[in-house]
Amino acid sequence: MKKLFILTVLFSALLITSCRPKDPAILKVFVRSATNQLVNGARVVVIGDQQSNPPTLEFVDTSYTNSSGFTTVDMDQYFNTSGEENTTGYFDILVKSNNKEAAGYTRCRINTTSVETIYLPN
Repeated sequence: MKKLFILTVLFSALLITSCRPKDPAILKVFVRSATNQLVNGARVVVIGDQQSNPPTLEFVDTSYTNSSGFTTVDMDQYFNTSGEENTTGYFDILVKSNNKEAAGYTRCRINTTSVETIYLPN
């Protein structure tokens, strides 16, 4: 009877953990001016760094910051195509607003939200 109880508990635990939904992989980029003000409408381009170690696969996505000065990039689109063994990616971030440009770099992991802040020059 004790063995049956233990097997039931183990099976239930396995079933519960396998059905748990996965968190999405998201990159959240804040864009700030040189005076630390959040910038609305800045173009943000995220590019996979193929020179990283381990190399990141090809990836490019463009979005624009909202009125709160940030944009989110759905990184699940990268991780869904990169394969199960690839759980980390390295990305260059290019930002342009009016005539000002800035760059940044980030690491994203599967099922995690990564946050970066890019400052535009004067």
